[in-house]
Amino acid sequence: MSVSSKRVGTLFIISAPSGAGKTSLVKALRESTEGLAVSVSHTTRNQRSGEVDGKDYFFVDHDEFQDMVDRGDFLEHARVFDNYYGTSKASVEDNLQNGHDVILEIDWQGARQVRELMPQSQSIFILPPSLEALESRLRGRGQDEDQVIQRRMKDAITEMSHFGEFDYLVVNDVFADALTELKSIVIASRMKVFNQSRTHSALIESLIG
Repeated sequence: MSVSSKRVGTLFIISAPSGAGKTSLVKALRESTEGLAVSVSHTTRNQRSGEVDGKDYFFVDHDEFQDMVDRGDFLEHARVFDNYYGTSKASVEDNLQNGHDVILEIDWQGARQVRELMPQSQSIFILPPSLEALESRLRGRGQDEDQVIQRRMKDAITEMSHFGEFDYLVVNDVFADALTELKSIVIASRMKVFNQSRTHSALIESLIG
């Protein structure tokens, strides 16, 4: 029995309404789990204080974004809150082929597009423990006016209604618990026979020929 030794990474799609804590959870997941890469999206929205171009997002204008759409550079792209977001196809594919698991943080619309193109991906939806907690987190940012927060709350309810399209559901009530659950999903995926047979091909060859 001959088993290919080249491991191909898994694409993890993570979606959540704004304010559910997705960004903080993904940051902690990366810091506590080896072999994870995060796909950096392109966006037309304004760069916020503390954000780094090329690390948080690739900040581009509308014309440049449209040029990338026309060239077919995006795995998915969508309009969110009057701005556009897109995922570089080449960046994701390169990381996967090099054996890195990739985390893709996108909304439910983008997640639907990616699942159609990459059905082997694993999708995770993160919920807040309550609407009150969600609004409190949004207000705690101190970045948006009341009108914007109310709009985000309305859009969050629409987004959360699509949780059933995902493979896994995590409720971010206690941060440490939610992080443990996310990490468990990643580890369980790596333990699948398909992935393990590639990672341990030499061992399997020596055991059963």
